[in-house]
Amino acid sequence: MAEGDDLFPGFEPLWIEGPAGRWFGRAGGSPDAPPLLLLHGFPQSHAMWHRLAPALAATHRVIALDLKGYGWSAAPASRDGENAYAKRRLGAEIVAVMERLGHIRFALAGHDRGARVGYRLGLDAPERIARLALLDIVPTDIQWERIAAKPGANPHWPFLARPAPEPEEVIRRDPDGYFEGLLRDWSAAHDLSAFDPRALTLYRQAWAVPERIHAMCEDYRAGGAEGPDQAADRDDLATGRTLPMPVLVLASEAYLDRDKPETALAAWRRTFAPKAEGVSIASGHFMAEEAPEATLRALQDFLTA
Repeated sequence: MAEGDDLFPGFEPLWIEGPAGRWFGRAGGSPDAPPLLLLHGFPQSHAMWHRLAPALAATHRVIALDLKGYGWSAAPASRDGENAYAKRRLGAEIVAVMERLGHIRFALAGHDRGARVGYRLGLDAPERIARLALLDIVPTDIQWERIAAKPGANPHWPFLARPAPEPEEVIRRDPDGYFEGLLRDWSAAHDLSAFDPRALTLYRQAWAVPERIHAMCEDYRAGGAEGPDQAADRDDLATGRTLPMPVLVLASEAYLDRDKPETALAAWRRTFAPKAEGVSIASGHFMAEEAPEATLRALQDFLTA
């Protein structure tokens, strides 16, 4: 048994040759069921879905994928001045990966960074996405508005987006200390009690690798102030482009919607998803692990509607 297999009973490991190298994921559920792609957030991997994926596989062909630069997927460097982790580019690469698995159109549920890839893909190639669930984010441009209005909020955003190699060198001195500190800070209990030790082992293995630390920083540089992700948002906001598929916004009460000027659902409805549904989850940021029952129920209701 490979490490992590016991977190996903009945799932098969996948190594997919795709754009920018090999991608790792797991697939479960009937091959004839509607496909559902699960994309994780920072600083985690596909393992964050382990409490939800088996139940979701009762109605869907579930593919839990490691994003480029995370988990066991390839972590290529940016080249020729173009950020390899821009969400538009990642979305196009994920379409190619899903095509190689035989899926042209699919539902997508993304948490944190995975949700940013998801909504960018939904805007750029709406014909690919049947339903879109966004877990605990607001649009990138709105995020930077919030940071500007409240300096010091979400300090990891400007820190990780600083030019290389400044943040990389700081994190490499104590990666467990840095990343575990974020898991604690963003959890409702402010400790690691919500995380399965087996999942934590996988997270630690990945974030200890210098190339992956760099990849995560590049991910945030792509989403940095005036970066390609914000530019893509602003272009679409200027033209009034919105997400045409059904959209579900899940927001944590103890992290995303705590003491904010507007709810996540309100932010999405005034920007890219005017008809979005919303569910508030009594949880910290890592709702799939902190509040799996409530998160699963909300996703199941949305995906099977």
